Amino acid sequence: MKFNIKKLSSLVFLLTICLSTGCSDFLEEKDPSNLSPDNFYTLPEHAEPAVNAIYDRLRFLGDGAGIFSNNFQMVEAVTGTTTSETGQNQDLNNLINVGHNADNGHNFNWWNGIYDGIQNANLAINRISQITPMDENLKQKFIAEAKFLRALNYFWAVRLWGDVPLLTEPIFSSTDPNLNPTRSTQQAVYDQIVKDLTDAETATALPWIDPSGRASLGAIKSLLASVYLTMAGYPLQKGNEYYKKAADKAKEVIDQNVYRLFPEYANLHSSATENIGEHIFMLQYASVISDNPIQALLLPNFKEISAYNTEIGTTVPRPEFVATYEAGDKRAQEMQFFYTSYYEGGSGALKPLGAPYIFKLFDEKANGTAGAPGSARSELNYPILRYAEVLLTYAEAQNEVAGPTQDVLNALKLIRDRAQLMTPTLGSIDQSGLRTMILSERWHELCYEGKTWFDMVRLRKAYNFTTKSFEDFVGHKFVYGPMLEEKHLLFPLPTAEIRNNLNLQPQNPGY
Repeated sequence: MKFNIKKLSSLVFLLTICLSTGCSDFLEEKDPSNLSPDNFYTLPEHAEPAVNAIYDRLRFLGDGAGIFSNNFQMVEAVTGTTTSETGQNQDLNNLINVGHNADNGHNFNWWNGIYDGIQNANLAINRISQITPMDENLKQKFIAEAKFLRALNYFWAVRLWGDVPLLTEPIFSSTDPNLNPTRSTQQAVYDQIVKDLTDAETATALPWIDPSGRASLGAIKSLLASVYLTMAGYPLQKGNEYYKKAADKAKEVIDQNVYRLFPEYANLHSSATENIGEHIFMLQYASVISDNPIQALLLPNFKEISAYNTEIGTTVPRPEFVATYEAGDKRAQEMQFFYTSYYEGGSGALKPLGAPYIFKLFDEKANGTAGAPGSARSELNYPILRYAEVLLTYAEAQNEVAGPTQDVLNALKLIRDRAQLMTPTLGSIDQSGLRTMILSERWHELCYEGKTWFDMVRLRKAYNFTTKSFEDFVGHKFVYGPMLEEKHLLFPLPTAEIRNNLNLQPQNPGY
């Protein structure tokens, strides 16, 4: 089940743009049917569509970024775990070869998508708080959702670009000084993220799990655990205090006992299990509103194994990465996380493809499966937070605080049991060995979900496919040649943004 982001949410987004660019200047007379700050965000029924506009903007992840590429690919391309079978999008090629610069289109789109979402959140928080009369629990619920979404956007921003503008109030006019903000420190941004999430935790009207796909208490606490884990590492290096915060927050989610790992990996990409079970928070797609545009990019390049007419193949796994899964790991078996053969036209005879492709995000309803033709229209959600990550966050953080414990091994064992792998027993592995095992699980369990790059940055470590070990980020050489440098720990601020706002200077080092 998915909640509907109604047409009104798009109008709210347009209103946001108009408020920040002075659209009302085009009118000599006031039309009472037009949306404006005076006649919208004033009634209780305006609150939900205002928040829906923030959810709607999250879909920038699937928006196009030039020929044969979408924005989500940016944080996968730079990990060394993917390649492209087309090579026609130069921006994507530059990311794969970590030769991107400040003019990269994907980078620019991420900046715009994130700050559009932040502006929508600021507007919703500001206006909903002023609606009177309104049921207080409902008001706090919508404000909590908006703060969660603002925190999520800032969490992406601070990890991508470091010091970034920190805006918490809406922009209403072209004379607002916040149109040309300076950059705030990473510490200040993280402080705001934590404040938003801890504020959101107090909303008593939020459920622990929301099958409609809206933010829940479980999503808020899961994101906060991830934030604390990141703050413990680079660049803030808060250490054990924040590892403990991360472990404690993840344990709150675990102990609530409302989430479960799916018994089968197929449930990870089934429309029947969206927003429930293992899925804590997802990017929502629905055919009546917005199709999932990601599917075609993951399909093999013109191998005719789908109901889709377009099979692009611009994010496909590196075979060298697939080969790093442990012997017997179920995730590496056919049609689990990967597939090397599929059905002609999506539903015909099985045909070999000659290489592995990503199956953990594969929409069988849209593409087709044995004897069942596909619809060529995908509404499969994209995962943002799932329970497997919470378990791994707890295991990593608690191991840093106290070394191997039975609770740590139990969390790890849930992940490895499903993969049909053995987990060490207490006393058979030390803290260092367990750290390496947990990090390896993050690489292999959370691959292609927008997590790996951020792990590389917070740990300043990269996974060596040849030795199956971790080494320093700076100087790590991908199997296909490029080498990571110090500058790659941050993305550059988009050139167009710096030209429009000189207060954003200086550019990040190396760009």
